Amino acid sequence: MRPGSIGWWAGKVRQTRRHLSARVSPRERADAAQWLRPSELEIFDGMHVADRRHGLDVVETLRADGVSDPEVLVAGLLHDAGKGNTSIWPRVIYSISTAYGDWIGRSLGWLPGMASSLTRLRAHAETSARMATAAGCSERTVELIRWQDAPRDPEAGERLRLADEAN
Repeated sequence: MRPGSIGWWAGKVRQTRRHLSARVSPRERADAAQWLRPSELEIFDGMHVADRRHGLDVVETLRADGVSDPEVLVAGLLHDAGKGNTSIWPRVIYSISTAYGDWIGRSLGWLPGMASSLTRLRAHAETSARMATAAGCSERTVELIRWQDAPRDPEAGERLRLADEAN
């Protein structure tokens, strides 16, 4: 979808609604604990609830697409861990900046917490990859996370990117 298009805006409105109403049930968390290692579950538990919900939805989309590879599923679940506890407004500004130019984020960087939040969002793929490395994830999982926006793995990476965009 072209950034700034009607479809892009509709997707961003949908994402905002999902962010604001995000929940992870105790059962969903328990199900994740069944297939994650303790160090991976620790990352998952530390993520913002909206990013946990998003990760679960990405995994559900991957599974519905026939993906059962645990390395890809872990990448889907943890790919946004580096966003930290970033609130909705920096996320909105970041999305608009990616579509219309970094000048938007730079011009609002003076707002309390905005500059650090935008920096965290810009670097989240690399930060998430480092977190996955520290948790002992496979090199493949780490690379899928690191290159989530521009996949180097033409099959699994692209499937992850598409599942991410769909959610």
